[in-house]
Amino acid sequence: MTGALTKIAICGAGAMGSGIAQVAAQAGAEVIVFDVQDQALAAGEKRIAASIDTLVARGKLTSPEAVALRARMTWTSDLARLADAELVVEAIVEDAVIKGRLFEQLEAIVAPDAIIASNTSSLPISRLARTLKKPERFVGMHFFNPATAMKLVEVIAGAATDPKVADAVWRTAQAWGKVAILVADVPGFIVNRVARPFYAEAFSAIGEGVAEPAVIDALFRSAGFRMGPLELTDLIGQDVNLAVARSVYDSYFGRVRFVPQLRQAALVDAGWLGRKTGRGVYRYDDGGPSAVVPESAGAAVLAEHRRVARLWSEGGAEAFVDCQGVKIGRTRGISARAESVALGKPVALLDWFALDGGEDVGFAATSDDADAAARGFLAALGKTGHRLADRPGLIVSRTLAQLANAAADAVLERVADETGVDAALRFGANYPFGSFAWADAFGRRRLVSLLDAMAGETGEAIYRPSFYLRNFA
Repeated sequence: MTGALTKIAICGAGAMGSGIAQVAAQAGAEVIVFDVQDQALAAGEKRIAASIDTLVARGKLTSPEAVALRARMTWTSDLARLADAELVVEAIVEDAVIKGRLFEQLEAIVAPDAIIASNTSSLPISRLARTLKKPERFVGMHFFNPATAMKLVEVIAGAATDPKVADAVWRTAQAWGKVAILVADVPGFIVNRVARPFYAEAFSAIGEGVAEPAVIDALFRSAGFRMGPLELTDLIGQDVNLAVARSVYDSYFGRVRFVPQLRQAALVDAGWLGRKTGRGVYRYDDGGPSAVVPESAGAAVLAEHRRVARLWSEGGAEAFVDCQGVKIGRTRGISARAESVALGKPVALLDWFALDGGEDVGFAATSDDADAAARGFLAALGKTGHRLADRPGLIVSRTLAQLANAAADAVLERVADETGVDAALRFGANYPFGSFAWADAFGRRRLVSLLDAMAGETGEAIYRPSFYLRNFA
């Protein structure tokens, strides 16, 4: 097998299947899309026609290119027409039994050397391949929604997958303009495994009354994320997101790092599934989440605040500084109350933020004086402060540390290497940075210290640093 595969079949004409078909066709492949339902085929073809028209309107395709693109796509409800395919990508319902029946039918139709791939997001490739006569030609090819826009493709080799098959699919995905990453066959692969803390920590913060949902989401957008974790779960669907969390947790036999959140389960039990039901974390019957109203910074920013803020930022933004009798510094993983006892002064702890990032920054304060000092200090840096309930690691710092922890576990268990994990988070989850890139900028020893402090004060084993982080800090 050399070069990219060019005769492609897609099983499933839904949003994901039709999107994959468009990606392949735009790259020059001949594509046939199969679905058992004529209505689904018509809807898929209409969806792709509209997508192509949009590309033409935006100048991304010329009219002749659009005509040629449509000509490379065929839509059918006759499975036998897939006989000539070099690669068949399954993108149907996430049910192992239904997928298995399709794979058995495909084996009787396609050539002996044709590759059969599944777009499953969570089912083990080795398990899906178990009933096949030739499991060595079976592989995972996991796209992210929408397939036309998201760059990542996870290529998953099962226990029986021929390495040449995985390599051929990897090269094909690369030729289609994707960032393809070879991933071990583990529950959740990379993204759906490593990203669990992004959602879990936000629901944990709600449950503890640390801040209102709109504030939590604003802090993450300010940190560079396109969407906050809570608004993102409403978009994905609370039922879908919780199902992935439960699947990963169960597949890892109840490992504490993947514990699902009761607060999210309560939303699902209530039928508040997010945008699709009109209510989730937020209500959508009145237009959606309310904008965050910045808290008042109080009196005009003093020259002292500007001077201290400048010294703090120039000094690496790591140490505590004195500001009108208040100690101000970034969280080190313990509560502001504990820091105040140790330092013998009122304390304001700042959550993680980039000096050149967005304006919203969370903080915890041990007194009204510390609150006022934090607001003035942040205003001197061009930021708006949001007071959070005091807790070890606050919100953004705790979440980024846990994402790095989960990423480290994935490398330790040979799911992928550091580069692969970071690429998966950037191009599959749309994070502004990979966890290892963030850990390097933050400082790995400092990260381990932060995690140790959170584990120590909370008493929760979930925050213990991964052996990989501790070993390579």
